[in-house]
Amino acid sequence: MLTAAQIRAARALLGWSQPTLASASGLSLPTIVRMEGAQGPGRSAAANVEAVRRALEDAGVIFIAGEEVTGAGPGVRLKQGS
Repeated sequence: MLTAAQIRAARALLGWSQPTLASASGLSLPTIVRMEGAQGPGRSAAANVEAVRRALEDAGVIFIAGEEVTGAGPGVRLKQGS
Protein backbone atom coordinates (compact mmCIF):
# COMPACT_ATOMS: atom_id res chain seq x y z
CA MET A 1 0.00 0.00 0.00
CA LEU A 2 1.32 3.39 -0.98
CA THR A 3 1.72 5.77 1.98
CA ALA A 4 1.48 9.55 2.23
CA ALA A 5 5.14 9.68 3.27
CA GLN A 6 6.18 7.70 0.18
CA ILE A 7 4.32 10.12 -2.08
CA ARG A 8 5.93 13.14 -0.40
CA ALA A 9 9.39 11.51 -0.52
CA ALA A 10 8.98 10.55 -4.17
CA ARG A 11 8.04 14.11 -5.06
CA ALA A 12 11.07 15.39 -3.15
CA LEU A 13 13.41 13.02 -5.00
CA LEU A 14 12.06 14.26 -8.30
CA GLY A 15 11.96 17.91 -7.27
CA TRP A 16 8.25 18.00 -8.04
CA SER A 17 5.68 20.28 -6.44
CA GLN A 18 2.18 19.12 -5.60
CA PRO A 19 0.80 20.91 -8.69
CA THR A 20 3.36 19.08 -10.85
CA LEU A 21 2.24 15.71 -9.48
CA ALA A 22 -1.40 16.69 -9.95
CA SER A 23 -0.71 17.51 -13.59
CA ALA A 24 1.37 14.37 -14.22
CA SER A 25 -1.27 12.12 -12.65
CA GLY A 26 -4.29 13.84 -14.16
CA LEU A 27 -5.75 14.48 -10.71
CA SER A 28 -6.80 17.68 -8.97
CA LEU A 29 -4.48 19.50 -6.58
CA PRO A 30 -6.90 19.02 -3.65
CA THR A 31 -6.79 15.25 -4.28
CA ILE A 32 -2.97 15.24 -4.11
CA VAL A 33 -3.04 17.37 -0.95
CA ARG A 34 -5.49 14.94 0.69
CA MET A 35 -3.44 11.90 -0.34
CA GLU A 36 -0.33 13.42 1.23
CA GLY A 37 -2.17 14.46 4.38
CA ALA A 38 -2.79 12.71 7.68
CA GLN A 39 -5.38 10.31 6.26
CA GLY A 40 -3.09 9.32 3.41
CA PRO A 41 -4.10 7.66 0.17
CA GLY A 42 -6.11 4.95 1.93
CA ARG A 43 -9.32 6.94 1.64
CA SER A 44 -8.78 7.76 -2.02
CA ALA A 45 -10.24 5.83 -4.92
CA ALA A 46 -8.00 2.98 -6.04
CA ALA A 47 -7.82 4.50 -9.53
CA ASN A 48 -6.48 7.77 -8.07
CA VAL A 49 -3.81 5.98 -6.04
CA GLU A 50 -2.80 4.04 -9.14
CA ALA A 51 -2.62 7.27 -11.18
CA VAL A 52 -0.22 8.77 -8.64
CA ARG A 53 1.87 5.61 -8.48
CA ARG A 54 2.06 5.38 -12.27
CA ALA A 55 3.03 9.06 -12.68
CA LEU A 56 5.82 8.76 -10.13
CA GLU A 57 7.08 5.43 -11.46
CA ASP A 58 7.07 6.78 -15.03
CA ALA A 59 9.31 9.60 -13.75
CA GLY A 60 11.80 7.09 -12.31
CA VAL A 61 10.63 6.37 -8.77
CA ILE A 62 10.77 2.86 -7.32
CA PHE A 63 8.50 2.13 -4.36
CA ILE A 64 9.94 -0.16 -1.69
CA ALA A 65 7.61 -2.18 0.53
CA GLY A 66 8.25 -2.41 4.25
CA GLU A 67 9.88 -5.58 5.56
CA GLU A 68 8.46 -7.18 8.67
CA VAL A 69 11.51 -9.40 9.18
CA THR A 70 14.04 -6.57 9.30
CA GLY A 71 11.67 -3.94 10.65
CA ALA A 72 12.48 -1.63 7.74
CA GLY A 73 9.60 0.63 6.76
CA PRO A 74 8.36 1.45 3.29
CA GLY A 75 10.45 3.79 1.19
CA VAL A 76 11.31 5.11 -2.24
CA ARG A 77 14.36 5.38 -4.45
CA LEU A 78 15.18 6.50 -7.95
CA LYS A 79 15.97 4.17 -10.81
CA GLN A 80 19.58 4.26 -11.79
CA GLY A 81 20.14 7.04 -14.28
CA SER A 82 17.01 8.97 -13.29
